[in-house]
Amino acid sequence: MIKTGIIGSGAMGTGIAQVAATAGHPVLLYDNNPDALSRARQSLENVMKRLVEKGKLETESAEGILQRIEYVNNLYACKDIGLAIEAIVEDLEIKKGVFEQLEDVVSEGCILASNTSSLSIASIAAACKKPERVLGIHFFNPAPLMKLVEIIPAIQTEPEVLAQSLGLIRSWGKTAVVAKDTPGFIVNRVARPFYGEALRILEEGLADAPTIDWAMTELGGFRMGPFTLMDYIGHDVNYTVTETVFQSFFFDPRYKPAFTQKRLVEAGYLGRKSGRGFYDYHHGAPNPEPRQDKKLGSQIVWRIVVMLINEAADALYWNIASRNDIELAMTHGVNYPKGLLRWADESGIAHCVETLDRLYDEYREDRYRCSPLLRKLAREGRGFFS
Repeated sequence: MIKTGIIGSGAMGTGIAQVAATAGHPVLLYDNNPDALSRARQSLENVMKRLVEKGKLETESAEGILQRIEYVNNLYACKDIGLAIEAIVEDLEIKKGVFEQLEDVVSEGCILASNTSSLSIASIAAACKKPERVLGIHFFNPAPLMKLVEIIPAIQTEPEVLAQSLGLIRSWGKTAVVAKDTPGFIVNRVARPFYGEALRILEEGLADAPTIDWAMTELGGFRMGPFTLMDYIGHDVNYTVTETVFQSFFFDPRYKPAFTQKRLVEAGYLGRKSGRGFYDYHHGAPNPEPRQDKKLGSQIVWRIVVMLINEAADALYWNIASRNDIELAMTHGVNYPKGLLRWADESGIAHCVETLDRLYDEYREDRYRCSPLLRKLAREGRGFFS
């Protein structure tokens, strides 16, 4: 079993440590903050206790998982690890500094991975003397529960490092997909319209947040509506990802952030964690009821879904990932009710193109430009799976 080092003991790092230890690997959980390590240890002990109480783990198994995790605040303790996964703050310069330090500590054969959700893997790898052993291994929160892991090779990454990492992550019981090193990878790129188009509909005054959330869950089949989900994720996090993707794509209008969400961040209305976002989470606080108009709701669902389909089609067109990996990413990474490319086939490719062209004609914004692949398939009378 490969000894795995997790750099950063926040919620994500702690979750990844649990995944690796559950798969039988010895784990070093590193943080330079002893208090953070203490919180991580307590958190993992509480998780194991709950799993035993619910009958999901035997006491012996839970104890074994905890015993395989060692908590360290000295980076040099990681000198014998075979895989390092960095899970610290989403700041490129800080990450590059950590990778420079790591490379001086670990063996030459150690794989160095970043759990970044949207930053350039090539830039991180460039900080290393051996960039060919660096890649992205992006887990989703909470790591023990979410099946999907995006594996992102940089242009410097050796094929053998990619193959080894894929095999290892799959042996941990995860669904691993390969994504090109472009902003947002698969999920955080393709999912942007789920938030962005919902915000656009809100800003236009076509429907309020509860109505849009009701439409997407009750009529669209999504587990959470976009506003409930943004409140759950935290607007500081969600807005930052949108802004990062927008800037990284050279300010492509398709990924343009919304002033409405920016103002929430500026006001400190970050969602559940602050007690207020699009909804008020204080005890007894009233929240507006949705307008349960099925005709309006269906229009809302289709407008958001067709934008998601367009993004998925473009991800395939630009070879960001394979057709099947895009489908897996969206169903396993963000729990969409069905794969977006399959959804396009079921709805009719021509219908997708007509809707996007209508939106483009109405707004005259590149935000609504139709993917060349959708247009080509419509012209040829084909689907993604036929």
